[in-house]
Amino acid sequence: MVEAILTPVRAGRRVCAAFYGHPGVFVLPSHEAIEQARREGYSARMLPGVSAEDCLFADLGVDPARTGCQSYEATRFLEDRPGVELRAALVLWQIGVVGSANHSAEPHAPALDALVRVLCAIYGDDHEVVVYEASRYAGVDPLVRRVPLNGLAQAVTPASTLYVPPLARS
Repeated sequence: MVEAILTPVRAGRRVCAAFYGHPGVFVLPSHEAIEQARREGYSARMLPGVSAEDCLFADLGVDPARTGCQSYEATRFLEDRPGVELRAALVLWQIGVVGSANHSAEPHAPALDALVRVLCAIYGDDHEVVVYEASRYAGVDPLVRRVPLNGLAQAVTPASTLYVPPLARS
């Protein structure tokens, strides 16, 4: 992808590359293309886009300012086990490939069961969560699956993001 972006630049043409969601979030080729272009002496910049997180907040009708929001890539979350603030929402990215080194269109999340066990220990088996995928097309609804944590594994696709609502305030 980097070469596909830079080849016309090197030929003297102006190039605009568009990516799904925000071009700087989970889009390695955008960062690499800009860095390489600059090393070669070309002017390059990234403009913000509507991110999957922006879509999640709008589609689910949640405001992160109300309770706060924690956001982690799922494999990093599972490996690092950061402290979780139970009164704030939790967003876990790429749960559909958690524990996998490679992204694939086929379901492959070798650590999904481990992630479910960790989350169940924190929130309880029946805490309702949302498996989410932003729509890629105008006029097409996003994927929104509300499931208890213990049913999460059956609702995940390779492109899934997980939204875990905060526990009720005591």
